[in-house]
Amino acid sequence: MSSVDFRVFVEPQQGASYADQLAVARTAEQAGYSAFFRSDHYLAMAGDGLPGPTDSWVTLAGLARETSSIRLGTMVTSATFRHPGPLAISVAQVDEMSGGRVELGLGAGWFEAEHKAYAIPFPPLGERFDRLTEQLEILTGLWTTPTGETFDYSGTHYSIADSPALPKPAQSPRPPIVIGGRGAKRTPALTARFADEFNIPFVPLDELTTQYARVAAAVEAAGRAKDSLTYSAAFVVCVGRDDAEIARRAAAIGREVDEMRSNSPTVGTPAEVVDKLGPFLEAGVERVYLQVLDMSDLEHVEFFAEQVIPQIH
Repeated sequence: MSSVDFRVFVEPQQGASYADQLAVARTAEQAGYSAFFRSDHYLAMAGDGLPGPTDSWVTLAGLARETSSIRLGTMVTSATFRHPGPLAISVAQVDEMSGGRVELGLGAGWFEAEHKAYAIPFPPLGERFDRLTEQLEILTGLWTTPTGETFDYSGTHYSIADSPALPKPAQSPRPPIVIGGRGAKRTPALTARFADEFNIPFVPLDELTTQYARVAAAVEAAGRAKDSLTYSAAFVVCVGRDDAEIARRAAAIGREVDEMRSNSPTVGTPAEVVDKLGPFLEAGVERVYLQVLDMSDLEHVEFFAEQVIPQIH
């Protein structure tokens, strides 16, 4: 077993059907990745987005029944999208449907255009963080309330009275929670309070190191054990046997090879990727999410698992 855990992460809002996602999830499961994660967005950031967005928790419920071992999660669900009570029910249900394989990434939300496109309220940043905090308090409260007891909550934005706090997730005490981002104060504090994993996506080594240090300090200040948090990162992936294959895969996602090579350690030949990942692993990255942008290229997912992961041992 590699000391580093590799996961596949897709962006279906850019244009993917349920069947497309199922194919990637099954390929990732067969190739030995530990998890299949998807973004939670309702609007494409580029391109036509056809056939249109899929709902993350509806999708993960389907995948829960059509996969058997791979873990399933969101990177990340937006707290603006769902009321906390129904979200707690959905996540707990998918956890039960999967036999306890669900992880919840939760964030404050940031993409205003998708809110406007689908009638979702988009409060100012401070309020979004306040709502995220209350949602985390409610989700963890509902899931960990002993069966037969009730849960009450009084917050600024959400209140709960006499909830039976059902259903319970399959995992005990609850599914793992992933919190991520670059925020200097509130993000590390929330992470220390609620998260099992901290993720930082698409940043250079110096920024990653700085943010990991902030989070570690918050974890220590909260009186938590150092090893009680998993540190992860996300990078766009574009690997190939040679420059021609790398260029072909870059063209398929509309990106320049040189730009990606300078911005992501998981771009290049297998040997190049192993070298470039080294400093990130030394900086404390324990888990890597590979952002797979061309979901039709299943061989890409298999190639990384066969040619790169064994060299990271």
